[in-house]
Amino acid sequence: MLTFEEKLAIIESFPELQRYDISLGRVNFHFEESVVDKKIVVYRLHPNGNGFVYAEQIDDAYTIDSKGMVNIRDFTKQELRKVIKQSIASLSESEPFEETWINAENQTLTLFHDISTWDIYAGDTLDGTYATHNAATDYLHQEGFRRLQDTY
Repeated sequence: MLTFEEKLAIIESFPELQRYDISLGRVNFHFEESVVDKKIVVYRLHPNGNGFVYAEQIDDAYTIDSKGMVNIRDFTKQELRKVIKQSIASLSESEPFEETWINAENQTLTLFHDISTWDIYAGDTLDGTYATHNAATDYLHQEGFRRLQDTY
């Protein structure tokens, strides 16, 4: 496991991130140029080595919490660099996020990210609105849908 100081050195090597010291010796890093409301890339990096990186919009299979964060406690140097690069890229994309989902009956729904919400459409009809990508995809999975590239 990387130490707090090693993680800080890696994170601080990204000039696009702004450091914010918070309570209990923890540190946040913001990406002020984010094209969405979300600006925190590194969240609550603690002197004990624990911390989180925003990974909700990253395609890699990270296990994320309800806030879209992945725990980086046991990340290697390479893994930490990779997830931070991916996080910054996901907050830099100005193109709208859109995914097509399909079920066993070949019915399709479209998941669309619109500034601060994740909307699910059946054709032109709004089916649901969620605060996070994770919440929207949980709903789609519960309803028997899979991303088009992950079909049956």
